[in-house]
Amino acid sequence: MKKLLTITSISLVALIGSALTAGAQTKIATVDMNKIFSAYYKTKDAEARINEARNAAKKELDDRMESYKKNVDVINKLNEEMSKPELSKDAKDEKAKARDEKIADTKNLEREIGEFKSSREKGLQEQALRMRAGIVDDITKLVQEKVKSENYDLVVDRSGMSLNQVPVLVFSRDSLDFSDEIIAQLNKNKPKTDLAPVTDKAATDKTTADKAAADKAAAAKKNK
Repeated sequence: MKKLLTITSISLVALIGSALTAGAQTKIATVDMNKIFSAYYKTKDAEARINEARNAAKKELDDRMESYKKNVDVINKLNEEMSKPELSKDAKDEKAKARDEKIADTKNLEREIGEFKSSREKGLQEQALRMRAGIVDDITKLVQEKVKSENYDLVVDRSGMSLNQVPVLVFSRDSLDFSDEIIAQLNKNKPKTDLAPVTDKAATDKTTADKAAADKAAAAKKNK
């Protein structure tokens, strides 16, 4: 992703030079894509879903690792018991068989853990990329609509970085930036998640009764 941004930034430098030499009527604006991306409510929702999926994967992995550790403990215990000189040959053979079965089971579990880690991490990365692509599409669509409506010749991402990790756009007036407009449009349909607090009727009734009693006592004291 950083490489793609870098290539885009270099291209923008060339475009700026071409646009500025094309004539004084060139209409230029800027946006801060990092700011827009971070402020979009769908970005926060996507991050929350990815974190939830990652936590679920971690729990499942921890459960498998716990089973693996228990198997190792059983194997070590069987080895200790087999080393006891008082143990009969038949008992040793029986424990050796149990140990070998547990070792085979542990090796299978070890392979499953490796495959699980690889597949789950790949799945999380693909999910994150799909979500990111959808968010970038939403942003790009609104930027393009703004470009057409305002008839801009060039729009530069002021958050872009060069190969040397320095800002591509060294300076631009804040008045040229329409990032806040894009953010407002993106978030205008944000679902309302803040619900009104549920009123506890019993607590409300008690508070009302306490207040009434206090007022009555104050009035009685005043009349004395």
